[in-house]
Amino acid sequence: MSNIKTVGIVGAGQMGNGIAHVCALAGYDVRLNDISDEALDKGMEMIEANMSRQVSRSLISPEDMSTAIKRIAPNTSLEPFGGVDLAIEAATEQREIKESIFKSLCEVVPEHAYLATNTSSISITRLAATTDRPEKFIGLHFMNPVPLMKLVEVIRGLATDQETYEMAVGVAKSLDKTTTNAEDYPAFIVNRVLVPMINEAVYALYEGVGTVESIDTAMRLGANHPMGPLQLADFIGLDTCLSIMQVLHDGLADTKYRPCPLLVKYVEAGWLGRKAKRGFYDYRSETPVPTR
Repeated sequence: MSNIKTVGIVGAGQMGNGIAHVCALAGYDVRLNDISDEALDKGMEMIEANMSRQVSRSLISPEDMSTAIKRIAPNTSLEPFGGVDLAIEAATEQREIKESIFKSLCEVVPEHAYLATNTSSISITRLAATTDRPEKFIGLHFMNPVPLMKLVEVIRGLATDQETYEMAVGVAKSLDKTTTNAEDYPAFIVNRVLVPMINEAVYALYEGVGTVESIDTAMRLGANHPMGPLQLADFIGLDTCLSIMQVLHDGLADTKYRPCPLLVKYVEAGWLGRKAKRGFYDYRSETPVPTR
């Protein structure tokens, strides 16, 4: 663990800025990358807002926040990754984009650096094969929202060596996270169980078993879930849910993983959930309103 001092994170969106947040608070120097200054500005604004919330709840001190923010260096170039010890990819859940990022990373990161992906469903072995160091490649699947959720799934690819695995567990623990080991099969553990449940809730809506509100209320009060599955889908992003279902369907060739046509339709409409202001709920007013 002592050899990890600087962490590079590709992607300043919901997951990437959360990983940067916890890494900076844990004492790591952070290089945060995204394709535009606008995306980086939004990411840094989110980090500051979330840390301010932690300060208001006395979870961290104002000094902790100030020091952590100064540890994060945003940049649209990957050039600063020439000094990282660990690079974590947290881009959109599309294999081609991730593979392109790792090919670019291999051109700049030092020889000793480890590579990790925050993918929620894509094969670690397949992504590792696009790099020049598959033995130093691992899956680190953080849960959303990263500053609040305690779990990190650690997933070894076929070529991942023991030293890399121990490094990954050590880094996660240094961030005050609990780790669980998942094998490199489609969607790993959490999403293998969770997203098909969400897809089934969408089927229940599609088939008229219940409305958005009745399905979510039933699962909140009947199964004691903290939020209903359709509300959760909006929070995750309907495009991400669809992508995970497609990975499961393609990877396991089982019809039980067929994405619901209604989920496909919402994604085609651009109704992706909270981030698009519309999904199974409409978020354009102060109180979310069900869209079906």
